[in-house]
Amino acid sequence: MSEIDLVRLNFSPQSLWVLNFIIGLVMFGVALDLTMADFRAALATPKPVLIGLTGQFVLLPAFTFLLVLAIKPAPSIALGMMLVASCPGGNISNFLTHYARGNAALSISMTAVSTAVAIVMTPFNLSLWGSLNPQTNAILKVVALDPLDMLLAVFLLLGLPLVAGMSVAHRFPRLAARMRKPMKVFSLGVFGLFVVGALAANWQYFRDYVGFVVLAVFLHNALALATGYFGARFAGLGEADRRAVSIEVGIQNSALGLILIFNFFDGLGGMAIVTAWWGIWHIVSGLTVGTIWSRRPPREARAA
Repeated sequence: MSEIDLVRLNFSPQSLWVLNFIIGLVMFGVALDLTMADFRAALATPKPVLIGLTGQFVLLPAFTFLLVLAIKPAPSIALGMMLVASCPGGNISNFLTHYARGNAALSISMTAVSTAVAIVMTPFNLSLWGSLNPQTNAILKVVALDPLDMLLAVFLLLGLPLVAGMSVAHRFPRLAARMRKPMKVFSLGVFGLFVVGALAANWQYFRDYVGFVVLAVFLHNALALATGYFGARFAGLGEADRRAVSIEVGIQNSALGLILIFNFFDGLGGMAIVTAWWGIWHIVSGLTVGTIWSRRPPREARAA
């Protein structure tokens, strides 16, 4: 066993609950800017959602397998990368899409659908691509997701905050208008504090072992963002939809990945470190890309 596999992160279930609560507040802020018309438009044109799901559950896992073959990380790190690629989009993607002036309603729809689809596709992709590599196959275990837990996660992280935010915007439009900017500032600040807290709790481990995964996560995350954006562009989607798909594919639910690692892989160090660092790095990369895009209004889609 590699030295990194002996590491056990200080990441408690309580920390996941705190993160989920923060995500719920962020979703509430995003929902203040949404109307039912946004969702009707997204559902009336299912093409962007299908393109996003293809990038999420077909292209990204396949490209991750090829990246692992190219850079040859330690087996547990490689399996961690495959697990991250098999997870659905992270809920912070909705906030980042909104921040990047992308199609936030499309992002929320994609997150909800991908989370439901992940009940089947996450274990399937991890089993398929993990078994094709002899080194990762040696430490691979069967992962099964509880459908009720996944549906509850969708309801708590997306449903309740979304309904609450849209209800406030509909019934109290002036209050919602005053809340939008403070909620954005609050979201950025709270996420920053959470990242600092996560680093502080595991500073010794990150200092000693993060060098093993920095390059792998950087390349993997860049690959994911590019897969979403250029896949959507190739399919002829407009700029706002491209941004939504790119961020949705590039921002993975690393919290779910950590839960699976602790529940099914005994907190295997290489998997845990790469997934935890992904959870930190995708916020940095997402905010960076989002800031760049926020300064450039999306152009209308070209006629096909």
